[in-house]
Amino acid sequence: MAELYSADEINTVFERLPLWQRDAYSQFANMIADEENTYPCVPGRMGFLSGHLRYGFTCDPRSEAAAEDMADLLRQYGPISRDTGQYASMVVICETPNDLKDHTTVEEYQSLFWQMLNRVSSHDAAPWPEHISTDPHDSTWEFCFGGEPYFCFCATPAHELRASRHFPYLMFAFQPRWVFESINDNTPLGRKMKTLIRKRLAEYDAVPAHPSLMWYGQQDNLEWKQYFLPDDEQTPSKCPFMRMKQAIGNLTKS
Repeated sequence: MAELYSADEINTVFERLPLWQRDAYSQFANMIADEENTYPCVPGRMGFLSGHLRYGFTCDPRSEAAAEDMADLLRQYGPISRDTGQYASMVVICETPNDLKDHTTVEEYQSLFWQMLNRVSSHDAAPWPEHISTDPHDSTWEFCFGGEPYFCFCATPAHELRASRHFPYLMFAFQPRWVFESINDNTPLGRKMKTLIRKRLAEYDAVPAHPSLMWYGQQDNLEWKQYFLPDDEQTPSKCPFMRMKQAIGNLTKS
C-alpha cells in the first residue's frame, strides 16, 4: 500500500525514505515556502505553512504500478481530507528517472498526465457523483475519485517559461472541490485571492497568466483546461479524459 503522509510524519521518517523522495520533498518545501520568490498558489502555500497538505509518492509514472499507487492514495485521502484543514490538498510526486527528465517535452508530459488520470480512474469503483457532470466540456465537470470531486494540478521538469508549473519531478496535486466553497468568484475572499494570485503569477512566470484560468462553474470555464497548462497558451481541442466515454462504449457493446 502506498503511504499517505502529513508533513510531521514525513519529517519523522525522513531519513528512512528513499533518496529521491527526500530530495523531492525537500525541493517542494523549499519552493512553496520561499519568502523571496513567493509561490503564486495562495491556498497551496497556506496549506503547506499550516500543515494542511498530505503527501504521497509513486514509482515511474509510465508504469501501471504508479497508477495503482495514486489510486490507493486517493482512496486513503478522500475520507480524511475534511479533517486536514481549510486549505487541504494532496501532493503526489512521481519518481522521474533521468531518461524521462532529459528527453520529455512539455507536450509529452501533457500526454503522460492524461494517461495517468485515465489509468487512475480505471481503478475507481465508486459511482460518479450525481451533482457533477460526466461531460468534461460542461462547466460543472471535475475529475472525481471515490465519489469526491477534485481540482487537479500538474507540474513537470520540462516547463521553463511557466515557472509556476515547473518542478524537478512529475508532480500531481489533488485539491478537494469543497475547499473552494468559500473561495470563488462569488465571495469577497475569492475575489481578493484571485487578484493576489494573478499578481504573483505575473511576478513568478515569464509569460502572462494562461487564458484558461477561471473559477469553477463559470459558464465559459472548463476545468480540465486548467489541469495541465503548457508554456504557451495552447490547449487540446478535446478533453483527453476517457472514463465516461469508455463506460458509454461498453454499454453500447453490451
